[in-house]
Amino acid sequence: MSTILQRFSKYLTSIEYPKEKTSWNIAGRLKDKNAFYRFDVREMAPRADGTPVLPCRTNTQAEKMVFELNEKWVILDVKKIHEYLIKHDVRNVQLRNLFNKLEWTMEIPKVRQP
Repeated sequence: MSTILQRFSKYLTSIEYPKEKTSWNIAGRLKDKNAFYRFDVREMAPRADGTPVLPCRTNTQAEKMVFELNEKWVILDVKKIHEYLIKHDVRNVQLRNLFNKLEWTMEIPKVRQP
């Protein structure tokens, strides 16, 4: 299991993992929430210019996409990302631009370890 997946799993309850290779990495309920989601949780990789990117597909079985930032987790709805890309006829977007424009977004502050 990847380290990002281990770090994010601490924020979930009722955790499930895929039984076969699929487009989501972990499923569960966010603590203090009722909904059960399948999450795409992967490390971002740097482009040639150093900008971190996370290539994604819009035909994924994941319902939410998770981004790890220094102080927080950012969770976006995959369906809403897809709708945004179609509506604005774009293929590449920056996370900071998406966060305020999608109908469903969530920030989870990271819990500091002693």
